[in-house]
Amino acid sequence: MPDDSAAARAAAEEESAFSHPPVDPDVTAAYGDHPDQVIDFYAPRSDVSLAPLVVVVHGGAWRAPYDRRHITPFADFLARRGFAVANVEYRRGAVLPGRTPETAAGGPVAGRWPDTFDDMAAALDALPGLVRDAVPQADPRRTVITGHSAGGHLALWAAARHVLPADAPWRTSGPAPLRGVVALAPIADFAMAGKLDVCGGAALQLLGGEPHFADRRPYADPALLLPTGIATTLVQGRSDVDVPEAVAESYADAAAKAGEVVGLTLLEDVGHFPLIDPAADACAVVAEEIAQLAW
Repeated sequence: MPDDSAAARAAAEEESAFSHPPVDPDVTAAYGDHPDQVIDFYAPRSDVSLAPLVVVVHGGAWRAPYDRRHITPFADFLARRGFAVANVEYRRGAVLPGRTPETAAGGPVAGRWPDTFDDMAAALDALPGLVRDAVPQADPRRTVITGHSAGGHLALWAAARHVLPADAPWRTSGPAPLRGVVALAPIADFAMAGKLDVCGGAALQLLGGEPHFADRRPYADPALLLPTGIATTLVQGRSDVDVPEAVAESYADAAAKAGEVVGLTLLEDVGHFPLIDPAADACAVVAEEIAQLAW
């Protein structure tokens, strides 16, 4: 458990990140029939004729109360930096029957199997067609996917579909056309996340609980889906009490053992939420990491 000072700092960082009003997109497009199967598009706030495309995947432990709205200030921040942005929504865990999100012991479960993964695959598959109409200023040949926390997991997973088990319905015949991945405090290694009880056992819930965890993990855990051959950088606050740096380090170690070099940018005195907080210096670091891959 974090000490009182660490907990107070984490609370202040979260309050700052959530203090920005949501920013409406320029265009919203559906990639499926479910209300959550939508992508918000933000045009670059610059005169660049063709801007790199950043795909943003929000976090929130794959749980229903946390939707894409909380990350729209970050999406707008990137658009003001000259990127075209696609902010992806996806189906998340529902509230358990007879309970409410505010009930500590019985809030929403994390994710839906297989719906959460169905949606990420469908969104990425539909993206090239959607972006042509939604943001003609975007250059899909220079696409970087970024995600925060649980969204960081989904970003890593989306870049690893070509190394999924052969019977996985989401497997692709080749790597995604990405310039790279920038995963922000990602839940990137389910074994380490379980040991640390990250987000109240969210990774275990995502896969349907203990009866299914071992069988489904090879289809879902980025630490087992290596090497990808796609440039990958992890950005991690060293003071993160929500997804501790040990999770990112464990993923980087797994990548190294698989023969792949993964960048790991560790930020001193930074917790979980400054990475997506436009008011925080860490957010500018994230934008620079994206730019290094995109441009």
